[in-house]
Amino acid sequence: MNPTLHAVRVGLRRGWTEFLLSLRSPQDQGSYLLIGAGVLIYLWLNRTDEAAGTDLLLPTVALPSIIGGLLAFGIVTGPAGTLAMEREDGTLLRMKAVPRGLVGYVAGQLLYQSLGLLPMLAVILVPGALLFDGVLPGDASGWLAMVGFLVLGLLATMPIGIVLGSVVPSLQKVNTWGMLPTLVLAGISGIFVPLDRMWGWLQAVAQVFPIYWLGLGLRSAFLPDSAAATELGGSWRTGQAVVVLAAWAIAGALAAPVVLRRMSRRQSGASVAAARETAAQWVH
Repeated sequence: MNPTLHAVRVGLRRGWTEFLLSLRSPQDQGSYLLIGAGVLIYLWLNRTDEAAGTDLLLPTVALPSIIGGLLAFGIVTGPAGTLAMEREDGTLLRMKAVPRGLVGYVAGQLLYQSLGLLPMLAVILVPGALLFDGVLPGDASGWLAMVGFLVLGLLATMPIGIVLGSVVPSLQKVNTWGMLPTLVLAGISGIFVPLDRMWGWLQAVAQVFPIYWLGLGLRSAFLPDSAAATELGGSWRTGQAVVVLAAWAIAGALAAPVVLRRMSRRQSGASVAAARETAAQWVH
């Protein structure tokens, strides 16, 4: 059997097992419910407000943007935290000792993080469809566009999380290096405030990163064509959104393995022991 294919299969089984364990975890269940409740409460409190420049209610316009922001946040910080933690506890060192171990590890993380989106989407979209009118895509093409942009967003943002988890000095630094910058980018990427209301230089910065384009793509999938008038340029710029997200995905696919391999070369029993000692000092 091809060793690379075998490693991928083993990694995918590991990712599937981790996802099943996550579904049974009270902590993860609580996290999904807390996120869903927070989003739905925000939308409910603003259920009668109209989105600026449209005749649509705010929940209809805000929901796809929020989903895009949550995906980007989770897919950046989730792999980064997991990678930093498993680097410190010796998991990656053991993976490195197995033929094509890192290939299997990345395959497992890709499956696990991808499947982890499903419960989050379920706790938001199912109650949202019952509470608010017109918040879901109106036809099959809208649903296909939603799935396509979710996949592109996943591929564009996960390598960022892998790179971040490879270079961050410790698990405790993930929040500072990953969570805060991602929250700032989400704040300037049209998730809660339309991008055209921001300063020109902030608009330029937001359009460099994938969060804005993911939110724009999801809005194009969820909303009627008339809503595009409120976007920059007065259109959905679907082709440009696909190109930017694909460019981030390709760049990440090229950069992440290089950074991960360099990090793994520095892994040793001594470095794992030092990381554990540092973690213990944080706990105390």
